[in-house]
Amino acid sequence: MENNDLPSKQAQKQESRNSYLKFSGLAIQMVITIGLMTYLGFKIDGWLELNFPIFLIVLSMGSLFGYIYILIRTVNKE
Repeated sequence: MENNDLPSKQAQKQESRNSYLKFSGLAIQMVITIGLMTYLGFKIDGWLELNFPIFLIVLSMGSLFGYIYILIRTVNKE
């Protein structure tokens, strides 16, 4: 009986690792994209010499809401 449980425990560990790697990769991608969009918005606002940082706000919030949507879709697939 002990031998039958061994493959299922290993499969469960492997599934846990795959899930961890999947979501940690998504988190890294999210941080990089939001950071890049925030930097891009900052540069566009500086280039256009705007008094109000509209591109900074729009690009950073847009990327944040976009990734929240992607995260929800990914979690609901599971």
